[in-house]
Amino acid sequence: MSDELCTKIILQHFGPLTATVANALLTRGRLTFPQLLRYTQLKPRTLRSCLLVLIQHNVLWHTTHPDDGAEVVEFNVDECLVRLRFGTFVCLAESILGNPAGEIVQIILDHGKLTPPQIFHHLGVTPSNAKIKLRYTQALHQLVSSRYLKPSTVLSHISPKDKLIQYESEEKAKISGFPTARQLREAKETARGRLKQEEKEAEKIGLKKKPQPQAKTSKRKTMSDMSQDDTVVDDTVYFRVNPEKFAIHLRNELIEKAARERFNEGAALVVRAILKLTENNQFDVSEVKTDPISISNITLHLSSPSDEEKLSSGLIFSSSSSKKISNSTCIKEYIGMLSSADNPTSQGSAAKFLSTTRASSGRGGGGGKIQVEFDVIIRRLRRRVLESVAREKYGTEGLRIVRLLLDEGKMDEKQIAKSTLMPPQSIRPLLTSLSSDSLVSTYPVPKTSDRNPTRTFYLWYVDLATAYSTILDKMYKTLFNIYARREEERESGANGMVKKVLEKREREDVREAEERRETWLRENAWLGEAAMKGAEEGLLSEWEREVLSEWARKEEKLTVLETRVQEGVFILKDLGRVFGTGTGSLEEE
Repeated sequence: MSDELCTKIILQHFGPLTATVANALLTRGRLTFPQLLRYTQLKPRTLRSCLLVLIQHNVLWHTTHPDDGAEVVEFNVDECLVRLRFGTFVCLAESILGNPAGEIVQIILDHGKLTPPQIFHHLGVTPSNAKIKLRYTQALHQLVSSRYLKPSTVLSHISPKDKLIQYESEEKAKISGFPTARQLREAKETARGRLKQEEKEAEKIGLKKKPQPQAKTSKRKTMSDMSQDDTVVDDTVYFRVNPEKFAIHLRNELIEKAARERFNEGAALVVRAILKLTENNQFDVSEVKTDPISISNITLHLSSPSDEEKLSSGLIFSSSSSKKISNSTCIKEYIGMLSSADNPTSQGSAAKFLSTTRASSGRGGGGGKIQVEFDVIIRRLRRRVLESVAREKYGTEGLRIVRLLLDEGKMDEKQIAKSTLMPPQSIRPLLTSLSSDSLVSTYPVPKTSDRNPTRTFYLWYVDLATAYSTILDKMYKTLFNIYARREEERESGANGMVKKVLEKREREDVREAEERRETWLRENAWLGEAAMKGAEEGLLSEWEREVLSEWARKEEKLTVLETRVQEGVFILKDLGRVFGTGTGSLEEE
């Protein structure tokens, strides 16, 4: 279903001709230029333009076929699906680094990849206005140095699988004689290491050293000179948006939200402080945990009066002590709760947010080191998605069965009926329905060696890889339906009048008149009905405004639904890389 969704995204962003090319690549795999001409029935010049657009926006990989040397192109599904979060990327850039950074990210998203001079040209920044150019230059440097933007090189247009296969074959060629299993495993690990090292080296070309002026150098440097960054952005490098860095912020927001729902605002404040202090060393959502950090650093970060008030208001101490509780004591209490210090069982370990380690002797002493356990929290978030689907489709009875199998493992029908306190006659149809949606699976246990089905026990269990993959596919289908519904409402809503009214609203004279009317109503809202009568009529009739209002309500509902589904996709697919794959097939281990 993700292929149909990708075709819909390309159709909306680039038009029907480019969507035809994307559909051919999605259905038939990697193709050469002559093959694309045959399957798409497009003219060579049109096809070449479509390919250039998709490559410019990082949606296609292109490489040379090793057999005949022909150039082949392949569709990058993950890069296409990331386009659903472009609006979120712009909002995050504006909230974290300011409006100039948000504008730069918006320009790069609109054009795929750009050099710094091209970015300033599209922003309308000229050398004559030094203050504006300095502000955007600083924002661009901060985006590049913080890895919100990454350089686009020739190697970034080649599929990582192709490079990994090539490196593996090179490493295997170095083995003399018949290779053993250990040698093959070491060759694969070496190939992966080469690929990761290559990616790290490619990210370093975005910045270069600032040219030093030929002037008299004093032996003593002032503190201001030493604090200045000695790097500048390379004007010859093409930059693109790095989705991984923005995905880290989305993951941290989900973890903070989970802590707030589980405990209170104070616990969420402590988790946010730890994530903020270790944010510079977070490079990938596949990381298992954060770097260790001391309690003293957390206390210094949460030293403002407002933070102290939030921390103290979320805890209740014994009334016998009239002395004011220190901020450090509150933070230690929250860390104890978040690390499940009062429940040293397997259930407590599965419910914790933090882990504590003993502090090494040296600076920063006092207490232990604190780490956020990404893998534990993500496993819990993914399980919550599975349980919410089971509850929505099969009610509390289905949720009870899924939770039992997740906690206890493989069980037969009699054991499930006894443990869930449900009649046996209602267990079997419910298990069958859950199995049809791949939420539960069967595990055969043969009585005899011939594996005859009539002499085989069948146990029920939850195959997490299958369940998550099925739910993810249905979420893609839901996103496709949301896109189709929005398009249908825009084209045929109110008997086709929505499209006409929207086109009329885009006219410059109508837009200016409506802006003047909205400004009048906003400034004179205290007049009540008199303000409505005193406002100018504008160029839209009252009926047309009602059509637009109804369309805005429908679009808002669809947008809210799309945001919720995208959050589920992010949890199942992107955060699943913590466990080795996009759907978490290693979780059951």
